[in-house]
Amino acid sequence: MTQRVRFDFDRTFATRPVLLAPMEDVSDAVFRRVCRARGADVCVTEFVNADGLVTQQADARRKIALPEGDSPTAIQIYGSNQEKLTEAARIAEEALPAYLDINCGCWVPKIARGGAGAGWLRDPDAMVAMARKLVASVALPVTVKTRIGWGDEATMPIVELAQRLEGVGVRALTIHCRTAKKGYGGDADWIWAAQAQAAVTIPVIVNGDIRSASDAKRALDTTGCAGVMIGRRAIEHPWIFREVRARLDQQGQLAPPTLDERFALCREQLLAMNADRGTRRAVRAMRRSYPHYLQRVPGASDLVRELNHVDTLAGVLETLERGHAECAALAAPSSPSSPSARHEAFAPRTPAAPADTN
Repeated sequence: MTQRVRFDFDRTFATRPVLLAPMEDVSDAVFRRVCRARGADVCVTEFVNADGLVTQQADARRKIALPEGDSPTAIQIYGSNQEKLTEAARIAEEALPAYLDINCGCWVPKIARGGAGAGWLRDPDAMVAMARKLVASVALPVTVKTRIGWGDEATMPIVELAQRLEGVGVRALTIHCRTAKKGYGGDADWIWAAQAQAAVTIPVIVNGDIRSASDAKRALDTTGCAGVMIGRRAIEHPWIFREVRARLDQQGQLAPPTLDERFALCREQLLAMNADRGTRRAVRAMRRSYPHYLQRVPGASDLVRELNHVDTLAGVLETLERGHAECAALAAPSSPSSPSARHEAFAPRTPAAPADTN
């Protein structure tokens, strides 16, 4: 078993860390590496099914595998059964994560309707009892990620719930500042994170609608929270971590990523995914990233369309190399290239139907 550097929980959460959120089919080992290299202080795995861990399912075991250098990373588990969650926590602890996180915030109906994720918010007493049992079952710090309430309550339960979770030994609480019923609708209301942080001594991490370095600074300044967690914006713009870190450390506003950095990330992530999960998955999964990573790059829309038709690693790398040169030429102030010429340059070489994406 790999020996990891001891994670100093209290020291880390005293430095206003910027965390990568747990996101299914996103926050895998490769994406964690991408975000950590661009300033993420702590990463959290995809959420891991407790039943899957207990029954040794391959996908669940893959999700808790932490390769060399993947630190500090927390493992997040979810489930509706207290006993299964406890057993899964013991299994996850063997992977030597920085800490264990319990998913009590996933609002997706197929998760929540069965009592897992945000489903725990329907019965706060059971949620607290479950957290108490998990804390007692492992030596690692245990944290909880949740929402401000289910959505039917007259008053959101999050402040009292935060106090109760602290009382049973939970070491930190991440609050997505929407109800479960809202999903991602409406605006996140950070005031609930502020009230929870004021009511407890453990770190509270504010989450929801953190789209820029200015948002992160404002969220921390207005809530007094110990840190900030970033999810959906990281998918589009992994550089947000270094931008937030610079803003919090009073280093000023960083310049946006250059054209060269954007193409370098496309190649870096593609090759890492190929090594980790195989060519077919790498080529197809990266198609969701190109429109984001190459956003605002002159002429990139035609390149993205061509990349959606290429099914081999060599073909994608060749297309990216050619596209990099073409886009750089278009971006040059004295470029004579016309939009029509650029469109012709990236028209698909052979007619083919786009492959299904994941």
